[in-house]
Amino acid sequence: MKETEVIRLKEDVHLNNPIMFVGLPGVGHVGKLVVEHLIENLEGEKLIEIYSPHFPPQVLVNKDNTIRLANNEIYTCNINGQDILILAGDHQSSTNQGHYELGDLYLDLAEDFGVSRVYTLGGFPTGEFNYNEGVIGAVNNIEFVKELEEHGVEFRENEPGNGIVGASGLLLGLCKFRNIGAACLMGLTSGYIVDPKSAQSIMRVIDKILGIEIDEEALEERAKEMEKVVEKIKTMKEQQDSKQLTQKDEDINYII
Repeated sequence: MKETEVIRLKEDVHLNNPIMFVGLPGVGHVGKLVVEHLIENLEGEKLIEIYSPHFPPQVLVNKDNTIRLANNEIYTCNINGQDILILAGDHQSSTNQGHYELGDLYLDLAEDFGVSRVYTLGGFPTGEFNYNEGVIGAVNNIEFVKELEEHGVEFRENEPGNGIVGASGLLLGLCKFRNIGAACLMGLTSGYIVDPKSAQSIMRVIDKILGIEIDEEALEERAKEMEKVVEKIKTMKEQQDSKQLTQKDEDINYII
């Protein structure tokens, strides 16, 4: 495979002023968790498969031990008359050039379907295991700030300080060249582990955007399991810190 391949599974799909959610693997896999939850709960229909040499050289193993080549996919669903496109998948590009090429491809497809707004979803790393519910936003049009604030999104001056790396940020910039309104919704997360609780925070914002209430049971169950993991990690860290302090005291006494 020398070039990115787009496989359309269904032709002549006509959508009415759809909005698009993008959730590819990233910090805490937050965006990925959200779009997978949307696809499952809104019974998304797969329209497109995307294969690219810019993805890592990898196949994934299915439950029956057959394999499939890593790819990204676009789904559609409709809720209360609102058409939705969802970009989900296995990987972001592993090269800088690939990020731009794939970003343009995703938006070419979005324009083909008449997308009017793009929401990229991801995690905002805090470096702390203590959970803080909240969603940080960034937009490519100042007019969206007030609208999203009313949905519970927080905007912090010059945050994220180092910018937004990867598809979640790049698509906002590329959308501006195409006059497509775009926003990035980032759930607060430690950045160290898969974080379904952060995904829940974004889901609640999406509920308000769509004017619905999507069942969060599956995310809630995953969140409870992850809380157990976090508690074990915190306990191990406390034990390690205590051991280091004890060792330090012993070293000081020896010097004295």
